[in-house]
Amino acid sequence: MPKPVQASTYTFRNLIEGGFLYVDKTRFLYELVHPKTGIYFLARPRRFGKSLMLSTLEEIFLGNRELFKGLWIDNSDYDWSAYPMIRLDFSRHAVKNAETLERVLDYFIAEIAQQHNVTLRGFDYQTRFDNLIQQLAGTGKKVVILIDEYDKPLIDNLERLPEAKAIRETLKNFYTIIKAMDPYLRFVFITGISKFSKVGVFSSLNNLTDLTMNPRFATALGITEQEMTTDFHEHIVEFAHRTGVTREAFIAKVREWYDGFCFVEMCEHVYNPFSTLQLFYQQRFSNYWFETGTPTFLIKLLKEQQFDVEQLSDLHLRELAFNTYELENLSIVPLLFQTGYLTIKAYDAVRRVYTLSYPNTEVEDAFLTYLLGEFSARDRGLNEDYLWQLIDALETHDLDRFFTILQIFFANIPYNIQLKQEKYYQTIFYLIFTLLGLRVEAEVHTNQGRIDAVVEIADHIFLFEFKLDQSATAALQQIKDNAYAQKYRLKAKPITLIGANFDSTQRKVTEWQALHDS
Repeated sequence: MPKPVQASTYTFRNLIEGGFLYVDKTRFLYELVHPKTGIYFLARPRRFGKSLMLSTLEEIFLGNRELFKGLWIDNSDYDWSAYPMIRLDFSRHAVKNAETLERVLDYFIAEIAQQHNVTLRGFDYQTRFDNLIQQLAGTGKKVVILIDEYDKPLIDNLERLPEAKAIRETLKNFYTIIKAMDPYLRFVFITGISKFSKVGVFSSLNNLTDLTMNPRFATALGITEQEMTTDFHEHIVEFAHRTGVTREAFIAKVREWYDGFCFVEMCEHVYNPFSTLQLFYQQRFSNYWFETGTPTFLIKLLKEQQFDVEQLSDLHLRELAFNTYELENLSIVPLLFQTGYLTIKAYDAVRRVYTLSYPNTEVEDAFLTYLLGEFSARDRGLNEDYLWQLIDALETHDLDRFFTILQIFFANIPYNIQLKQEKYYQTIFYLIFTLLGLRVEAEVHTNQGRIDAVVEIADHIFLFEFKLDQSATAALQQIKDNAYAQKYRLKAKPITLIGANFDSTQRKVTEWQALHDS
């Protein structure tokens, strides 16, 4: 029997003592803890293993070698000395302003002092934190500090800039103490989702080492292809057999759904660890990672900045743009990268330009579905059903029904839309046909210009061109003039050309024409 997977435990001790599968990442941790001292920072998307990494570091610095039997670090020359520990997790408490944050910090410090039987001296959280470190170091061993989700108080308040700025100042004062206590510290590790506030929050930590885009630690979190095929081998064989597919076909599907994350310019892709573990635990494919948190603020920012969502599948970003992380000037593309909705697909070392896109099917499908719900002002669950109804209509070649269902997506659009009307409607068409393509097979580019959509089903190919406030005749003529059908004729399937006109005043498709390609 394979070791069971546990998708909801982020405590190293619980994983090991429970006999659960653990993908051995201790080689990366050894490189940090032996024999080095330092202050390190690592940003990764949510549910990517940051908390488990800190929990593993905690057990290493507590000297609990028995938990690491058989793992890489157990066979190394690490000395397993125990150190006094300060571990803070900012995800434990909701913070709405700087005053609340100060109370939370005070609580953390008092809690840790109690664990170590230390009587604190000081009149505020800064002096008490200073005193706590000095007293713990007074035992003869330097102190280890592990901080998880450092940026949660900021992320939770991004839409309230004055509060976010005050919180940033409080955090900055807190980390200033860490800098001042450097002689008493053995090791400091800080994690978070984003780096957008790194300069402001950590400005005093000029000795901070940022590992976020360091190639040596590109696969320290996430599951590599080799780890997938070896550590999960028995689970893969069992799952593939149960679903009646080959091992190779099953791995290809897992790769399509959950692989593709890359955090440095030239790196090995990694699978999303949360979604992968949920897959084997739940025994079905689903949008696990996306369901654990929706990008409400990012969607709002996309709308406010009138960002062209069609660019998200193929974005080009200069290296310097990764360093623009200030609260006062939030940039949507770096935020989408940091939060995991986009990832690195290629890097031009000469021009120092990154190509970004969606990492995999799970992220693209869920993110675009969420966007479609926001732009069409309809329930996302209903949208899913309507998408499949559109596919059913095409499979039965019922174009009347297809356009009737298509109209549903435009029925609730408010008249006072903030974007230019044409771009707003184009975005909805783009989202609908991209999502159809993810459910069947679609392309949206030709050699002679761009066509609005191509939907290919088992026995037919449909080429669509939409016009705004023009005519279906003009749309159909564009398909013919640009010979859009030519590249699909080798597939030996019937091809239908469809031109349609969308009336922005009536907010619906007012006419359409179809022509069978010959």
